[in-house]
This record gives sequence, structure tokens and C-alpha cells, in this order.
Amino acid sequence: MTQDLLPVTRIPRTGLPAHAVVVGDPARAAAVAALLDGAEEVSYHREYRVFSGSWKGVPVVVASHGVGGPGAILLFQELADAGVRTVLRFGTAGAMKPGIADGDLVVAEAAVRDDGVTHQLLPPEYPAVSAPEAVFALLRAAREADAPHHRGIVWTRAAFQPGLIPLFSYDGAGLAAIEMELSALLVTASLRGLVAGGVLVIDGANADELVDEDAPLSTGAYDPHREVVAAGVERGAVVALEALRLLAEGEQA
Repeated sequence: MTQDLLPVTRIPRTGLPAHAVVVGDPARAAAVAALLDGAEEVSYHREYRVFSGSWKGVPVVVASHGVGGPGAILLFQELADAGVRTVLRFGTAGAMKPGIADGDLVVAEAAVRDDGVTHQLLPPEYPAVSAPEAVFALLRAAREADAPHHRGIVWTRAAFQPGLIPLFSYDGAGLAAIEMELSALLVTASLRGLVAGGVLVIDGANADELVDEDAPLSTGAYDPHREVVAAGVERGAVVALEALRLLAEGEQA
């Protein structure tokens, strides 16, 4: 019945597992769900494609949120409304400092709130931080998967393509990567009492290095569809699911 579904994502108000992996692309949600036992599609409305299943005995949700913080935060809010208590974002990002290679993973400790939505909810001084247990679970899962990985602060930025405003407003700040949705998740998690974190696969260098000097608004050489990135995505999916399992087990200890 309509009243049993949440209004934006059309996911059921009750009955979902308490632990979720969220991704941007609906096709990636299906690919991650294919790793689960007993995976079933729960709903598919707009960019929000939702599956349930289990990973090594732990019931989990896999859901897509689309591109950008304003739309993604609607999924995060409705997952919380539906009873999800732990959310890990698994996505892609651009590297922001040397030594972080394509296909590597970045475990986010916190995020810069340049997401285009949370500044309308809270003052800019409010932090966007990952739950420490989520960081530790993701790092442990990455080590056990022998996945090249790093940790640090990421920049959530609403604009994907470079424009006339220089990207390096945080130059020298030691940021690890740049992406588009994580700070919206972390702020939502803090407001709703959720455990949240993020692991990102590097699919290129920072955006300013991809600008064609003759076409300053282009994305230049950006190509996320390379084999090295696909291999990183495969590793990252396992890392995210395994971290959920570790978090679930920690809750029972």
C-alpha cells in the first residue's frame, strides 16, 4: 500500500536490515547486491535502487542515491526513517595529493561540507565526521583484502566539472580525495544518531588537472571506465560489505 512506502525513494517504512551500503550508480547497486546471498530488489524509483540480502550471515541493504548531495540526502533520511542504523558510502573519487593511485581506496575520516545542501540545514562550523568504529572497520577490511588504501579527510564538492573558480581553495590542506555526497551522509548520520563512514575508489586525479587549457569548462582526460578503476571497485565492494559485517559483529560483542 502507498502509505507503507516512504514518499521519495518508495522504500518500505519497515522491514529493512539495519546495515546499509550506499552507492551512486543504480547499476553499481545491482553489482554489489550480486555479491550477497539471497539478494532481492526491494524497490527502484528515480535514482534510488534498493536491494536486500545477506553478507556472511549479516542482513544488509544496498541502495543507490544518484549524483550529488541534495538528492542523496533524501535517501539517507529515508533509510533512517526505515530503521537503518549503519550506513557506509562506497563510491569513486579523485585523488587530491600525490601517492594515491588510480584504483586505490580512500577511507574517509571526515569531509569538507561543500556539498550544496547541508549548509542549508546547519551552520558551516558543524563538522562532518565518520564514526570512529566505521573508520576502523573499513581499514581492517581493506588490510584483510590486501587492497591498497589510504585514510584522510575528503572534500565533498557539489560541482563536478571544473569552472572558473580555482579548485585549490584547499591547496596545502592535506585532503586525500574529492567526491560529491559523503558529507551529506555524515551530517545526516550525526543528526539521526547513525553510524556512518565512507570508502572511495580513486578514478582519476583532482579535477583541475583534467582541464583542457583550450576548453576550461571541459572534463578533459577524465575516464573512470578503465580496468584499473574497475579492479578497485571490485575490491572496494568487498571491503565495504566486510566492514558492515565487522560493525554488526561489534554491536553484538
